Amino acid sequence: MGFDEARKGRGLYTAEVVRAGRITPNMVRVTVGGPDMGRLPRQGFDHWFRLFLPRLDGPTDFSHIPDHFGAGSYMKYMAQTKSETRPVLRNYTVRNHRPEAGELDIDFVAHGDIGEAGPWAQQAQPGEKIVILDQGCGFDLAGDGDFYLLVGDESALPAILGILRDMPRNAEGLAIIEVPESADVQDAEGPKGVEVRWIARNDHATAAGALALKELSGFTPPDPEILTAYIAGERTLATEGRRHLVREGVGKHRITFSGYWRAD
Repeated sequence: MGFDEARKGRGLYTAEVVRAGRITPNMVRVTVGGPDMGRLPRQGFDHWFRLFLPRLDGPTDFSHIPDHFGAGSYMKYMAQTKSETRPVLRNYTVRNHRPEAGELDIDFVAHGDIGEAGPWAQQAQPGEKIVILDQGCGFDLAGDGDFYLLVGDESALPAILGILRDMPRNAEGLAIIEVPESADVQDAEGPKGVEVRWIARNDHATAAGALALKELSGFTPPDPEILTAYIAGERTLATEGRRHLVREGVGKHRITFSGYWRAD
């Protein structure tokens, strides 16, 4: 589908925090649940959504959230809500979805008090309300793709692990995943024909995404015309990674990329 088409998705879903806890040194998992999590379509892969979170500095008004997010609806939403009570808004990926249990897992990168979503996740309490605006999938399982390349930093970890989990078992390819520490490596459930290559920074001096980009820059596609790529995470990793693949002969239409955030 690609991210441009996925952004046209609709559907508001409300849930409450069921439990939360740190699963690796730099990742916190928040499980939310409720009837809406049972009716939310399970799309798998990198199923993503806009997440409206409670504020940490006071009461939160969830009453004016739109059921889709075009330019007009976004501006209307901003005008209708007061800045001091407006929910925190971020984009996240489904880590696991269990519709039969009415539960959904969301993984947050958490670095102490940096940001807004990470600090909230670290102190999320059962019963807290959140709202999800479904946006569908960005990953495109190409029918003519013989080799899949997945690249990302820790912010793209849930998306890449979800794609690996749901790929056809006969798929072949390479996944390059950069994480802050070796202890942040997670189990990767994927096809035997897809190599998962973990890279840990293990220091605070190396910019996030730099090691994954270096690894990708040394990759030469065995057959560029049938390679399908997915690159997500820090903006430089996504944009420069795409440029590298285009120089190697991969068609732009075969590369899905998204800069989730910018290091500076």
